[in-house]
Amino acid sequence: MRMYLLARNPTDSVTEGFLPAAARLGLRVTVLTDQPDAHRRAYARAGGIEVLECDVLDFRSVVARVSALGRPDAVFTNSDHLQIQAALAAAYFGLPGKDWRVALRTKDKAEMRRHLASAGADTVWSAEVTDHTDVAALDVPYPCVVKPREGVASEDVVLVTGPGELVARCALIRDRRPGAALVVEEYLPGELYTLETLGDGRVRHVLGGFHTVVSPPPYFIEERLTFVAAHPEPVVAQVLAQLDALGVGFGACHTEFVVHEGRARIIEVNYRAIGDQCDLLLARLLEIPLFEHILRTHLGEPLPADLGARRDGVARLDYPCAERAGTLTAAPAAAELSVGGVSLTYRPLRAVGERHEVYRTNRDFLGVVRATGTDQEAVDSAVTAFLAGQRWEIQP
Repeated sequence: MRMYLLARNPTDSVTEGFLPAAARLGLRVTVLTDQPDAHRRAYARAGGIEVLECDVLDFRSVVARVSALGRPDAVFTNSDHLQIQAALAAAYFGLPGKDWRVALRTKDKAEMRRHLASAGADTVWSAEVTDHTDVAALDVPYPCVVKPREGVASEDVVLVTGPGELVARCALIRDRRPGAALVVEEYLPGELYTLETLGDGRVRHVLGGFHTVVSPPPYFIEERLTFVAAHPEPVVAQVLAQLDALGVGFGACHTEFVVHEGRARIIEVNYRAIGDQCDLLLARLLEIPLFEHILRTHLGEPLPADLGARRDGVARLDYPCAERAGTLTAAPAAAELSVGGVSLTYRPLRAVGERHEVYRTNRDFLGVVRATGTDQEAVDSAVTAFLAGQRWEIQP
């Protein structure tokens, strides 16, 4: 069987999750990407992975490339940027996949707000900012949040407290993103969580979620995620009702939401598996072949009624971040440790010698610590002790 995987940047989800799963399923994988050299380097050790150049942002180019190469058994992507293109290509070839309309309304944050409001699922004050928008004339409830309409990784997401700051922030972001549309929406208070789901269009499994700690305002950088095996049932019901209104139900989905005074409200929907190594942690913690399950849905195979997931595990991820621009001159190496019943993994995300600016996004991550066990206090202690014993040095 042949699968075309659409990708942009190589990610841990692909290299450590989906490609090994595809090999276990006996799939012949062809990676279509607009960054072929980076992918060839990333998969050099894996072997057997065909990487071909393609303008993957254009669904017509994807269809033409696949059609010329030979009919696939699956078209798949775990990229935020490529869900619509993959859905359209799968539909063109008559393959299982996500509804491209659902992929669009979850990717486009303004359309998501409009659709939830029109369905009566939730109403959030929201406005789009384009080249023709008079930002100063918007009747905005403050504080508000400004974000790219189709952004990812908290990039250019910022809390704004007044009209003058709103005009300045929008101008600054649009200078960095010429022609890009922004969304201005009311700030939704509450604790931030995620819900991780997996469906085949017939059944939907809730895998659990995370409690997310973000950086102090005005930015929203994810600093720590603690696994939540089961959110309160009323909260899950509210989130699933909003996902149903959007039409989400096929494959993996990562939903971010806040809970305030018992009310759950969606912040954004990423119609793919959670990233930043949380998916790798989930597969290990739940002891299920998560990546195989996701790929099987795109091959048209039904999910089992019971995934057999382990339910007594606890976990935490921490992301040490760069606090200033400069060159990383010292950092810990990758590590695998077992401490008092806790399995701890550290992976560097930035190489010593690399120079970076400060982005105020997930791109500031220097590494990721993943820890799993059966006692939350032990997991927390192991992570805290590990981080205290490491040092990251950045020179201007």
